[in-house]
Amino acid sequence: MGHAAGLRAGTRYAFSRGFKKRGYIPLSTYLRQYKVGDIVDVVANGAVQKGMPFKVYHGKTGVIYNVTKSSVGVILHKQVGNRYIEKRINVRVEHVRLSRSREDFLKRVKENAAKMTKAKTEGVHMHLKRQPVPPRDARTVSLKNNKPESITPIPYETTI
Repeated sequence: MGHAAGLRAGTRYAFSRGFKKRGYIPLSTYLRQYKVGDIVDVVANGAVQKGMPFKVYHGKTGVIYNVTKSSVGVILHKQVGNRYIEKRINVRVEHVRLSRSREDFLKRVKENAAKMTKAKTEGVHMHLKRQPVPPRDARTVSLKNNKPESITPIPYETTI
């Protein structure tokens, strides 16, 4: 038998709606305002076939460069061979959601700014670089009331 290689080949699970996510699409999807420069995730919604992204772009994160009445233009980077090519796709708003990838970074920037202002008022030099988790401190085990005991497996017995 042949193998179909159509536009939506291999998207049985990628484009399917999730558990308890079937049915109507929430109004917040349509009421959200996107601006040029927003970072968005392209996630295809199987309930809306119009303006659906090609399967390669499903799950990718990009930047909005154009906003129209019912769709947005997104700049993505697609790997082709050993390089990444900038691709511009037009996708309806149902297939786009605001990315949360920068939330942690922006939160850290605000915390660092607050720390810096506090350090300047106190006149203290501050290191704001993230440090890897250091190794655990050394510990000593006392043998005074803790006698070592040898553990051996219980011998296997067959009583038939």
